[in-house]
Amino acid sequence: MDRLSGLDASFLYLETPEQLMHVCGVIVLDPSTIPGGYSYAGLRATLRDRVIDVPEFTRRLRRVPLDLDHPIWVQDQHFDIDNHLHRLSLPGPGGYDELVELCGHLAGLTMNRSRPLWEMWVIEGYGDQVVVFSKMHHATVDGASGSNLISHLCSLEADAEPFAAADPTPTGRTPGGLELLGRGVASNVTKPFAVTRLLQPSAQLVSKTVGRARQGIAMAAPFSAPRTSFNGTITGHRAIGFTDLDLDEVKELKEATGATVNDVVLTLAGGALRSYLQERGELPETSLVASVPVSVRGKSKRSSGANKVSALFARLGTDIEDPLERLEAMSLSNRHAKEHHQAISADALQDWAEFAAPRTFGLAVRAYAGLRLAEKHPVVHNLVISNVPGPPIPLYFAGARIDGLYPLGPVFHGAGVNITVMSNNGRVHVGVIACSESMRDVDALVDQFPRELETLRAAAL
Repeated sequence: MDRLSGLDASFLYLETPEQLMHVCGVIVLDPSTIPGGYSYAGLRATLRDRVIDVPEFTRRLRRVPLDLDHPIWVQDQHFDIDNHLHRLSLPGPGGYDELVELCGHLAGLTMNRSRPLWEMWVIEGYGDQVVVFSKMHHATVDGASGSNLISHLCSLEADAEPFAAADPTPTGRTPGGLELLGRGVASNVTKPFAVTRLLQPSAQLVSKTVGRARQGIAMAAPFSAPRTSFNGTITGHRAIGFTDLDLDEVKELKEATGATVNDVVLTLAGGALRSYLQERGELPETSLVASVPVSVRGKSKRSSGANKVSALFARLGTDIEDPLERLEAMSLSNRHAKEHHQAISADALQDWAEFAAPRTFGLAVRAYAGLRLAEKHPVVHNLVISNVPGPPIPLYFAGARIDGLYPLGPVFHGAGVNITVMSNNGRVHVGVIACSESMRDVDALVDQFPRELETLRAAAL
């Protein structure tokens, strides 16, 4: 029996029609590299052959009776690729504006939980390129595992076999309702003992955090972020945008300043957000705070669960005008944040997530949204920023070379913007997704990234 971890299941409980918990990707393909040429039928057949033996693509959810425990994964006995793969064509003139409008609409659609939690749309008419818009529920993948899962559909050469599955975990037999009910009861009986084991290390962590804060070496604190126009209650409408940066230019900055690639990425995001808010007369006096997901896949002691992730909070230096000073401040604060984060157990978030009760959690999320509480308490964090390492060499998706791979994470009540960055074959692909009522002109933010890179290079080099 493949039970969802508490953290995986939490993404199901957090979901409402407005707060959608799937991760998306815009994959721009060059179909001229496909042996024999492109056809939708050929791409469909290739994808079907590549997903059919991968559990993450062919398993569905099954609830435990009375919601006494987290759901389990079971094999979908009626799996049909046509329930997940769809074909669309862009309206004329078939450019960037039409593409992001369509992808934004698709990103705002809920997923059918009676089927495996993924969907892809093959979008034709984007000039000479073909675009695949993908959606996978966060209960199935995190940033790292999602990247690995997409890579399973890819190969190093157009006519080569795909990569082997990263972690093909079988779903096993399907237990009966009485067995699930019994396991749920047993799980609830043992939870008080598990809480006792977590209390002492958690109390020690709080004490250490207070000490680090007094020394000025703690990461940014949640609930300390200034309020902006995108920090409120969100709707289910989505707007997206994307752009490219040169990875060599980012690495050149890294070498010249002694910073890390992640420092540079966060500095560029901070500069882009500063310019965006300043142009609208909305720039707060204090720095914006980002929640930055951190993979603990190599440190976690847990063997199960798709999401092996923690998070740190980072000040983005939006209150610093000089880009080089902002980078220096970011490097210093990131070192403190990493040291602080390393003091936290890699499994802490996963351990506490086990106590998320399906019914209680869901009711709380709906009440939080209905009462618009995100607008009434201090801002937890302004946005989420993720940096996902990608392949340094060209990849081929069903034979078509990948020219762009733009990841898009979820947005939340109180944090209506998500920036995700992925490197790929010498490029840095920047994807931005927002609640369209919170940020009506996403491209006004996206367009700042290349400008910020030039500004930072001019200052540093």
